[in-house]
Amino acid sequence: MNRLEGKVVLVAGAGGIGGALARRYAAEGAAVLLGDVDAAGAAAIAGEINAGGGRAVGVHLDGGDEISIAAAFAECRDRFGGLDGLHANFATFVDGNDGIGILELPLEVYDETIRVNQRGFVLATKAAIPLLRERGGGVILYTSSIGAYRTGPSRVAYAMAKAAGHALMRHVADRHGREGIRANTVAPGTILHPGNAAAVSEAMKARMQVLVPLKSRIGRPEDIAGLSALLMSDEGSYINGQVICVDGGVTMRP
Repeated sequence: MNRLEGKVVLVAGAGGIGGALARRYAAEGAAVLLGDVDAAGAAAIAGEINAGGGRAVGVHLDGGDEISIAAAFAECRDRFGGLDGLHANFATFVDGNDGIGILELPLEVYDETIRVNQRGFVLATKAAIPLLRERGGGVILYTSSIGAYRTGPSRVAYAMAKAAGHALMRHVADRHGREGIRANTVAPGTILHPGNAAAVSEAMKARMQVLVPLKSRIGRPEDIAGLSALLMSDEGSYINGQVICVDGGVTMRP
């Protein structure tokens, strides 16, 4: 649809969802810089986009490292002349043991989760806003999780970090919306992609789908990319400060 023609978007974090984001933004006309700790994987996705007639470059980006984040944003400016949109999509899932609650949670696991999933989003935001100001405004999107709302008996550090990201987004939307910088959050539910599908049995898929009122299927990365393209574009120009869950109706928040 070319809703992002002439725009430059930095997608921080590749993988299943990040790859779909990069492909969709490029298909909408944006020049895309895709950064990930797996630089080769990011470069492969960028190569696929370029082969299809888009514009993309893949670079190394460690979401927990200030120097790495700064270098990725500098590369974006050098390659494409500036920045119109950031999608902070990286995460660590080191806090993924279903049997660990707050009493058993090792502090090193908590610290690493916060370093990447919370501090990393702060670093990316601080790097993005000055570049967006140079363009007279722009968009910041954050990938969260419905885990921020449906905290269960485990993964407390992950849920805490994601909930904190919502507060960061609202701060940016309020303080910098006056500068033409919109901020929103996309909160996926269960999303199946090639990176995790092999580890999910048919029985597990069936159990997941029991929780989803929309019975047709489990979520796909393209579901996140479709909403994100709207929010990144001018068609979403009056949407600011919102968390939108893409989960087939699991949360149904008022």
